[in-house]
Amino acid sequence: MSTQEKYVHSLKQIKEGEEKAWAEVQNFKKKVAEDIKSFQIDADKAIAAAKAQGEKLVETSIDQARKNAEIEVKKIIEEAKTKSKTISSQMDEKTIHGILDILLKGVE
Repeated sequence: MSTQEKYVHSLKQIKEGEEKAWAEVQNFKKKVAEDIKSFQIDADKAIAAAKAQGEKLVETSIDQARKNAEIEVKKIIEEAKTKSKTISSQMDEKTIHGILDILLKGVE
């Protein structure tokens, strides 16, 4: 093989190597782009799931707080009823006269 043929053969090998490397780079680039897209989709799904879970947790917390408040209000009402019955049963004649005097003074 002559020097010129060797040179041409070397150039062809270099060109084939460049083309092979270019193809590998393009394939890798395509794979990375697909991976990024896949990660983005997965991240979006995870964010949506976390948001839904957070909203459900907030709703549950609000419902529980409402139930606790209702229970507390019922306790307060029952306690007030009990105290009012106790107070009304403890009123004696002197207390009633005192209340009437106060009310009648306001009328004068």
